[in-house]
Amino acid sequence: MSRLRAKCPDCLAYTAVALDGDYECHACGRTFAAGLVRVPRAWGDGGEAMADAAWLPLDFPEAGVIAEASLEEQNFALALDLPERPVVLGGCCCSHIGPVEALTARHGRIAVLWFDAHGDLNTPETSPSGNKWGMPLRMLLDSGAVGPTDVALIGARNLDPPEKDFIATIGLGLGAQAVEGALEDTSGMYVALDFDALAEDEAASWMPEPGGLAVEEVEALLRSARERKPVLGAGFSGLLRRDANLQPVSRLTAALGLSV
Repeated sequence: MSRLRAKCPDCLAYTAVALDGDYECHACGRTFAAGLVRVPRAWGDGGEAMADAAWLPLDFPEAGVIAEASLEEQNFALALDLPERPVVLGGCCCSHIGPVEALTARHGRIAVLWFDAHGDLNTPETSPSGNKWGMPLRMLLDSGAVGPTDVALIGARNLDPPEKDFIATIGLGLGAQAVEGALEDTSGMYVALDFDALAEDEAASWMPEPGGLAVEEVEALLRSARERKPVLGAGFSGLLRRDANLQPVSRLTAALGLSV
């Protein structure tokens, strides 16, 4: 039995206990396939709406709220208290750094499927804005938490010139066709999904871009990936706190096998 407890979304009791990676509420008896971690932070200027979206009422037991004063402290807290099978709700894309680091420490080599209209591959030197939320995938690659051959960047369509150069230099896989290669020789996958990867008429994102992916298209891709490798966790970021976003989150977590 894990020491990690969680608040049940049904009866609101703090008695949902992690058992072998799943959660069972000892008050009402409901079981869950994942634990929810909220990360109400956005590391940049003007991202308050993103941070507020971390409070969307998802149908998972709440295993923790990470609201640290710095990104470094946030990453450490996430890695320390991450459920065995997490659903992370940001905040900005920096909410994925700690989970990827923690899951790599637990499982060894993992794949990361990074859905985003942007590359998140800037550095402080190349970033036009200086906002850290444009850098988390680069941070993970530069730290060695994940290797470039184990990453698929999907839905990217607004890349800065330095990001394009970096992608070409390291041979980062782009699009759905890169998923198979990213999964190869890994123990499982973490799915990081910024809502701006999705079509504007199907999801409300903080930084929408035209030409996004249909939710049905992403569902099919996730189901296919799940047939090949275990889903170790998933995270959603860059969205707005709107009830309309509950349906795409529900559909995508179901496609990943994280909803009971």
